[in-house]
Amino acid sequence: MSGSGAVGASSQTLNLEGRVAVVTGGSGAIGAATAMALAAHGAAVAIVGRNREPLEAVAERVSASGGTVLPVAADCTSQPEMEALSEQVTAHLGPADVLCTFAGGDGMPVPTNEETVAHWRQVTDSELTSTFVTVRAFLPAMLDRHAGTILTMASSAARQAAGSSAAYAAAKAGVIAFSRHLAGEYARQGIRVNCLAPSAIENERMRRWMSAEQRRALGEAFPLGRLGQPDDVAAAALFLVSGASSWITGLTLDISGGKVMV
Repeated sequence: MSGSGAVGASSQTLNLEGRVAVVTGGSGAIGAATAMALAAHGAAVAIVGRNREPLEAVAERVSASGGTVLPVAADCTSQPEMEALSEQVTAHLGPADVLCTFAGGDGMPVPTNEETVAHWRQVTDSELTSTFVTVRAFLPAMLDRHAGTILTMASSAARQAAGSSAAYAAAKAGVIAFSRHLAGEYARQGIRVNCLAPSAIENERMRRWMSAEQRRALGEAFPLGRLGQPDDVAAAALFLVSGASSWITGLTLDISGGKVMV
């Protein structure tokens, strides 16, 4: 059963039994939480990242909870590696029903007057080109089956001015536009495409950069009074790739504690 879903009570659930999901950026906090959530609801999950050791750690957690998981070390900016990933997932788990393109996260602030062309291209590759390359590798099989759900990862930096670099903001805005274009282009082929735009999500990197007091103060600046957690994003991802959202496509969902209201 595809992520596009059929009208009826059975489509209005979070059940992913029999589905195959791919989560890039699967060793990061959001990717790991999403993989755990999808597996907990029945999906067989392939998790993808550059480094095998953290992927194996996430895979152990998924397996320990009773889930089916395939860790794959690969570079999401490489067309050959993403095409090989698609073949590997199909061979081990079956064709992908769900694709979550969560690789990236290079949002370190850089003043634009100090930005270099090399860094701009690096960020654009890691955030936007990686999304295209990954989607391009899995899209043909989804089109052949007239079924599939794609979920991309943007950022609140693409929605309003923030402390990240201009390169990151522009790349994430490109992810939103790319996702909307795909949604319109392939809706008639049974493929849904949506996008997540998180704001400040507490993770290991944030805990290294900021003290507990700084994190508390940042959280209090949000209308809902706290920082986001990886599980907040994972819950939204689960909804958008499941039959519960079968009549939603082309959406960018802000997970921002009320900071972004569109």
